[in-house]
Amino acid sequence: MTSSTSEPSGSATPDVITIGANASRQNRTREMQLIPEAMARAHMHERLREADAERQAVRLVAARRMQRRAERVSMRARRALAMAVMH
Repeated sequence: MTSSTSEPSGSATPDVITIGANASRQNRTREMQLIPEAMARAHMHERLREADAERQAVRLVAARRMQRRAERVSMRARRALAMAVMH
């Protein structure tokens, strides 16, 4: 075999496999650097979901309290009407 004059003997041409491996390593490194950001985003999303659930629970409790109050007022009005009709 004769060696090419444009390429020195023993030089390695860039391999597709080597380039792919380097790119893969860089992608993994980039992903590793982005993990804390992704975790913070997930944590924030979870806190927002919990806050929404808490607000919904508070609204439900308030609505039930208002409903009971309205029922008591309605009963009082019925009793007052019944007393007025009876006398």
